[in-house]
Amino acid sequence: MTDLSAEYESLTNRLTDKGLDTSRIERELASFAVETPSWGYGDSGTRFGTFPQLGRPRDVFERIEDAAEVHRLTGAAPAVALHFPWDAVDDYGALRDHLSRAGLRVGAINPNLFQDPDYRLGSLTNPDPGIRGKAVDHLLECVQIAIAVGGDAQSLWLADGTNYAGQDDLGARRSRLEDGLSRLYASLPEVQELLVEYKLFEPAFYATDLADWGSAVLLCQRLGSRARVLVDLGHHAHGVNIEQIVTLLAHEERLGGFHFNNRKYADDDLIVGSVNPLELFLIFCELVSGGRELPRLTIDQSHNIEPKVQAMVLSVVNLQEAYAKALLVNRDALVAAQEASDVLAGHEILLDAFNTDVRPLCAHVRGQNGAAEDPVGELRASGYADRIAAERSDPAVVSGGTPR
Repeated sequence: MTDLSAEYESLTNRLTDKGLDTSRIERELASFAVETPSWGYGDSGTRFGTFPQLGRPRDVFERIEDAAEVHRLTGAAPAVALHFPWDAVDDYGALRDHLSRAGLRVGAINPNLFQDPDYRLGSLTNPDPGIRGKAVDHLLECVQIAIAVGGDAQSLWLADGTNYAGQDDLGARRSRLEDGLSRLYASLPEVQELLVEYKLFEPAFYATDLADWGSAVLLCQRLGSRARVLVDLGHHAHGVNIEQIVTLLAHEERLGGFHFNNRKYADDDLIVGSVNPLELFLIFCELVSGGRELPRLTIDQSHNIEPKVQAMVLSVVNLQEAYAKALLVNRDALVAAQEASDVLAGHEILLDAFNTDVRPLCAHVRGQNGAAEDPVGELRASGYADRIAAERSDPAVVSGGTPR
């Protein structure tokens, strides 16, 4: 980026001329934070194979080191979401200390109820009571792990469902799900909340037990006020208006957070904002509407061919820019256009903010926060990728895949 200070000054002058409070915008942008996922730093792939990369972390401690580098560069990734048993260790006090020394804190705890062979026909909804009990035991174990490492949320995605009509009783599966999650919810200390994620399909192709936001929010209403819905951008059919779902959940005080990624078809786990940046911007427009506080924001991506750390840095930068653009929307003018039923005026106000080049503003705020003005450029120039490739030459791989 050339002559950053001149570009920043020119942009802020234009924003001031439009009546926007640039000081407020910069303060809110400076406080922006997103969790990065431990699993996003490890090896991943497709259904056909896993693609190892040089410098891949060999355990959760090295995944945390990569997350700390992302936070150093962006100034906006202070927490790491953990996944169990992928991130299991013998001493959780040591894990918490390692996070603290890295300048990070733990984010949401993600129990794994989809990889064990016993869960082939479901976990919490499995017809076998023994397998359901095993799944509940793992959920309760994750509550204790969260207590040990200082976590404040359980984030749950289930692969449960059926592939054939008649395979199982759909009503009975719903009752089993409610029973299992009720036991989890009853065990949560006051500082922990439950985030319930839904997905349209996969791996269940006939009936998915939590297939949409409606089935998720109804479940949360049964459980209690600290149960909220987590929205994964890749878990929807084409044409679904995700920003409307965001508003409905926020209106009902059931919006728990996001798993950010992007898709061309369904849950491709691409870098957020890479396929549909307008959708990402419109989601943030709804999030900041009415002065709402941002919910928990988490990146959930499977970087198959991209360098892991660089992909995560770019993901955070894309989120910062989408949020900055949403803060630039002239809300007074938008409300006036809406009240006057001026259809295209309201649309043009949003497009004016979306089409604004906010890179100088974001770079300035990152610099003020002690981070890199150009995070991707600094990462490439730093030699970090070459250094970890040399240090982590041991072929042993501990990291797992990513929840899909």
